[in-house]
Amino acid sequence: MASLVEYKGLKAGYHCGYCDSTEGKASCGMWAHSMTVRDYQDLIDRGWRRSGKYVYKPVMNQTCCPQYTIRCHPLEFQPSKSHKKVLKKMLKFLVKGEVSKGNCEDDPMDSAMEDAVAGDFALINKLDIKCDLKTLSDDLKESLESEEKKKEKSSKKEDSKESINSQAIEEKLGSGEPSHSIKVHTVPKPGKGADLSKPPCRKAKEIRKERKRLKLRQQNPDGAFKSFQAQSQTPSLFPSKTKSNQPKSLEGLIFESLPEDASHKLEVRVVRSSPPSPQFKATFQESYQVYKRYQMVIHKDPPDKPTVSQFTRFLCSSPLEAENPPNGPECGYGSFHQQYWLDGKIIAVGVIDILPHCVSSVYLYYDPDYSFLSLGVYSALREIAFARQLHDQASQLCYYYMGFYIHSCAKMKYKGQYRPSDLLCPETYVWVPIEQCLSSLENSKYCRFNQDPEAVDEGRSKEPDRLQVFYKKAIMPYGVYKKQQKDPSEDATVQQYASLVGQACSERMLLFRN
Repeated sequence: MASLVEYKGLKAGYHCGYCDSTEGKASCGMWAHSMTVRDYQDLIDRGWRRSGKYVYKPVMNQTCCPQYTIRCHPLEFQPSKSHKKVLKKMLKFLVKGEVSKGNCEDDPMDSAMEDAVAGDFALINKLDIKCDLKTLSDDLKESLESEEKKKEKSSKKEDSKESINSQAIEEKLGSGEPSHSIKVHTVPKPGKGADLSKPPCRKAKEIRKERKRLKLRQQNPDGAFKSFQAQSQTPSLFPSKTKSNQPKSLEGLIFESLPEDASHKLEVRVVRSSPPSPQFKATFQESYQVYKRYQMVIHKDPPDKPTVSQFTRFLCSSPLEAENPPNGPECGYGSFHQQYWLDGKIIAVGVIDILPHCVSSVYLYYDPDYSFLSLGVYSALREIAFARQLHDQASQLCYYYMGFYIHSCAKMKYKGQYRPSDLLCPETYVWVPIEQCLSSLENSKYCRFNQDPEAVDEGRSKEPDRLQVFYKKAIMPYGVYKKQQKDPSEDATVQQYASLVGQACSERMLLFRN
């Protein structure tokens, strides 16, 4: 199925869950009836992000809390001292049943996304979505078939790669197979823990390595990753015992063998959430109950707020089409739930998207009774390890996207602690190492990270007339469509959409116009 979107335009002056401003938030959004993973990958590389089927992009120079897309380099990632502390805490609990005393100062990852997108969902509920997806899908297929016949008759160029494919993708993930990923979002408690605006404390050797990586990325942004990888081979998923003079790898800490008489058993299962796999359907109610309790205890929601409908719309529905190409990961691409099973029951669920170049973290919810395990931090580390595993199956998948980094919001700055990582320049859409961005962010909420004053957005819309429109059951270039329109505001709306999604996506995605 090709991407089919309905642009909703600019929405400004609504509540912000980060700073609690009543009218400070501003974003542009669109309703995605369907979307390919390729298109969504390109969109998040231009600052977009999804909440259910609603895809939005903050207006960075207007919104009260600018949200910068952040990505981590999993293959170069080394756990910090505090990360290792969380992993060892989990290991002690599993082996001996030990429960850490005191508060969880090192767990700044209680998900803040619900608060952050609450305004967006209030907005979505008010949107008048008049399109019927089934009707649109049928119309789209009919239109595409017509287009294909024309192409065959005229023998023009090569066949379109954008043809819609409604083929069902078979779920390959067994319900009992452990996997290695989880999601995270932690919220630091006021006045406690380290200064999150500063890098974590590390050994001098680790700092020298990071400086070398940074220098390599500056000299050759595209090749630095491979260059460093050649010098320091990524450890295997289940490494042999490390030498005494070498620190344990992330996988060595996560997948350490447990004794037969271990107090607890932890298993991570990956199940496709959209379209829902049999495993997802079988565990839906148990997963929902964990979510409901999480919202009531952690976010203080009243019992009638976290409904099944809200849960489904927010965390289960996804516009991403399931894809399973031969050169992709075994589980395929699309939207998934990573379920954490402790002694036969779900205690946490990470919601993720697996895309051509990354694992994208969406949300985490967990049983509040297990807050002492710092599940936010733990799941982030599991997701990084999962991204490494997927890289072994699909070499182009080599990043871990953590959503948005908000320097002006203390509870969202923790994401900068997973290094090496980059922030997306909001004007030229190039990635810049976070170390180069922090000083600018201390002086201004909104920053252009690209230091080249002559640099422009290379992926910008240059030929808007080539944008694809789906109108009256037919696909046509915008240049043809606009000749049929008399409303002057229509051109401004479409031009705004084109500028935000970029030339490549505007030519591949179908913009629905009624």
